[in-house]
Amino acid sequence: MSTAADLPDLNVWLALTWPDHIHHQHAVQYWEQQAADQVLFCTVTALGLVRLVCQPKLMGPAVKNAAEASTLLEALCQQPGVQLAEPEHDGWEVFHHLLRGAELPARLCSDAYLAALAIANGWRLVSFDRDFERFEGLQRLPLP
Repeated sequence: MSTAADLPDLNVWLALTWPDHIHHQHAVQYWEQQAADQVLFCTVTALGLVRLVCQPKLMGPAVKNAAEASTLLEALCQQPGVQLAEPEHDGWEVFHHLLRGAELPARLCSDAYLAALAIANGWRLVSFDRDFERFEGLQRLPLP
């Protein structure tokens, strides 16, 4: 299936970049076999990746400092087809529609934003997270 662009969730970016992640092999398989020609970071996922790889409790010996995290993010954005999204639509109206359309727990606000950004711009959202199933109109690629 060809899609214009993929917007991977933070969990996909983390799994791709961290070989010890439980879903690393599935993320690599997505990257090599299912990724769209264009794969996008948004501000939320870029900042989230930097934040997570700098967390010693999460990353253990693989933890990075801020400079190393910056280098990692830049290296990812230099891969063919990868870039920081410059969305045509900010998704703000869709975001508010999603928030008002269902009882969402607070922990899903970032998910609602990612879903809204993807819906508004016609992107496919890629995630290991099944919570995205609740967002109508979202084109998604669920990973195992």
